[in-house]
Amino acid sequence: MNSTLPNKSTATEASTEKQMFVMKCGGSTLAALPESFFADLRDLQSQGTQPVIVHGGGPAISDNLAKLGIETEFVNGLRKTTEPVLDVVEMVLAGSINKQIVRLIQRVGGRALGLSGVDGGLIQAKPVTNHAEIGWVGDVTGVNAEIIQGIVNMGYMPVIAPVGVDATGQRYNINADTAAGAVASHLGVSRMIVVTDVPGIMKNVGGEKKVLPSVSVQEIEDMIQTGEIYGGMIPKVRAAIACIHGQVREVVIVDGSEPQILSRVLGGEIIGTRIIRMQ
Repeated sequence: MNSTLPNKSTATEASTEKQMFVMKCGGSTLAALPESFFADLRDLQSQGTQPVIVHGGGPAISDNLAKLGIETEFVNGLRKTTEPVLDVVEMVLAGSINKQIVRLIQRVGGRALGLSGVDGGLIQAKPVTNHAEIGWVGDVTGVNAEIIQGIVNMGYMPVIAPVGVDATGQRYNINADTAAGAVASHLGVSRMIVVTDVPGIMKNVGGEKKVLPSVSVQEIEDMIQTGEIYGGMIPKVRAAIACIHGQVREVVIVDGSEPQILSRVLGGEIIGTRIIRMQ
């Protein structure tokens, strides 16, 4: 399958695309957000700014695996995905979490449509290089952006679960940060927002941790080497780096509990950490 870029042949489609942004959020983070966060999404949608949401769900996957007595382990931060684990991954991501997010948006009057990367070959994938060690974990090879554009044109915000598929129908567990970066790149949007439970990338300045308002790719690499960026923040910044090309100019990491955080970021307020492309 080849990736398909959105059709820009009409003024309406071009206008819609310019008003689009990609938002990534973990499933557990989204579930803990106040109703006002989803009202902000609704307001942005009604004002003509189109959110495209890519979500994760690691803790819920772990909980369900434990309930079913299925062992799981992590290799370099990625879940080893056997066939039984993959069944649970798809059930949780494309089922319960995806529909929970859709319900939360619709409850405040927003319009959302949930789907996974399997639907319509939306997220095309191949095995990661160390698949013998890690199982059915995938790298994104393409995104069928026409599907996303079509959903947006119908007046819905897409809510995407990061399960990929290849030409044979094999499913893959895709890291949500990686999937969101690929979606942003293939859509050609200018901005991607990563919603977390932290205020941004922190750095020790004079013995005090402070949020960096902006950071370059090289500065990120240096902070990973020194250990100032660690744990779950590493795949977030790696995915941000990967999607800063083409028309994607910046990725913003923000705390979703901040009031009207999305509107404020899109309105130009300096909040969170912007990872920027150096010219």
